[in-house]
Amino acid sequence: MTTLDAKIKEHFPEESIYKSPDRYNVFSGKILPSFIKDWLIKRYTNSNGNLDSNALLNFMEEHIPLQKNNLKSKLRTHREEMTILTRFIVENDIRNDVLKFSIPDLGIKPNEGRIPDYIAKKHPELKDGEVWGVISLVYIPPLEKEKGVVELIKFKPFKPYEVDLEYFKNARSNFSLEEWIDVLIRAMEYNPDFNEIGKGFDSLTKKLLFISRLLVFVEPNLNVMELAPKGTGKSYIFGNISKYGWMFSGGVVSRAKLLYDIQKKTSGIIENYDFVTMDEIETIKFSNENELQGALKNYLESGKFSIANYNGISSAGLMLLGNIPLSSSNQPISNRYFTNLPSFFQSSALLDRFHGFIEGWKLIRINEDLILKGQTLNVEYFSEILHSLRNESIYSYIVGKLIKIPKGSDTRDVKAVIRLSTAYLKLLFPHITSISDINKNEFYKFCLIPALEKRRIIKRQISLIDSEFDENIPDIKLNDYADM
Repeated sequence: MTTLDAKIKEHFPEESIYKSPDRYNVFSGKILPSFIKDWLIKRYTNSNGNLDSNALLNFMEEHIPLQKNNLKSKLRTHREEMTILTRFIVENDIRNDVLKFSIPDLGIKPNEGRIPDYIAKKHPELKDGEVWGVISLVYIPPLEKEKGVVELIKFKPFKPYEVDLEYFKNARSNFSLEEWIDVLIRAMEYNPDFNEIGKGFDSLTKKLLFISRLLVFVEPNLNVMELAPKGTGKSYIFGNISKYGWMFSGGVVSRAKLLYDIQKKTSGIIENYDFVTMDEIETIKFSNENELQGALKNYLESGKFSIANYNGISSAGLMLLGNIPLSSSNQPISNRYFTNLPSFFQSSALLDRFHGFIEGWKLIRINEDLILKGQTLNVEYFSEILHSLRNESIYSYIVGKLIKIPKGSDTRDVKAVIRLSTAYLKLLFPHITSISDINKNEFYKFCLIPALEKRRIIKRQISLIDSEFDENIPDIKLNDYADM
């Protein structure tokens, strides 16, 4: 056990977990996100750290069905109540006055699943979108003109941790900054100790760039773009760490799906999640592009949108993930990074709404040595912490007091730098509650400078496609009283 292993176990005794590839082999054949896997491992590990693999396998066999046809067959043929842990999609059907659900992984379609009103009234979590939980299902056979349906009769949201942010903040104060960055990388399920030059985390700069992927997890209405070669793990982070994010991977994105469905009178994905990720952005198609682009511009600017008579508001950020062709020296072939983006995102006005850019080609390609083996924060606990930090306003207040903004600065540039700096502050220094607590040098180096760099890339790239845009950003510095 390393020193960091011991410190994580000491300061997060109930919230930490030991990870190693061999322990997670028990999930072979099960497509489960990390926050579910960690919860199961924790549940079936005794006080001595030994995993009861048989008990875990039995639980999954009974409560996490693998084959689509088995669930339907058991429900219809045996007429038994079944309790499972699963991901399901909730949908309000206004026209037929019913709350429907589907379980795509198990073959239950929207027209086959129904949630009674008495269940919906007890559980406000059952709103449009993806939900994780323990549910009990029964089969209701056809009655007169009604078709047979699978009914959800019990629901328990999957939220095993009640987060105490003060506890988390106090625990953070026991780690140095370098240690804490390693804790964050471990929580993302990677090994920060592998530092082979060119293949691992061989610099603090590379580590900081890697955890930049968490920025949208902690800061409301933060819009970021990352272009990187395949194999750098970008999709994994956004699809496995948190149930509070939604990911589009290819396919068609419509205004109804993303923002608001006029016909069904239901809110879209953007209002139900902390962030929305568009993965493999170059393969995604957009329906009614001009209409959606206009609504999205307004939303990315203000967090609000209007469609027909509906006025929507959300704190969800937008994360774009795409691939970029590189030269033999591992640098972009073109200095115009946005060339491979779909035409939908070739609008300079839309791109200007993105606050920062992550140069994914500077990150390492995922290899076996980067798979974590050691103590780390349980992913489900970590995701709840990230979700809770979004609502902490003290950090943006501190950032506002620490920085000096030149007169006449572009408002979007200022907003971008403040939001990015605030997100870094939340990730790296969550224990800071006042200006006097923070080391000004560390804030400048690890929060403000990275924020300026990420915004500067956006402006430079926009200026290459639209000469009306100035590539420069305001010379934002620390306030004079901030002791450097």
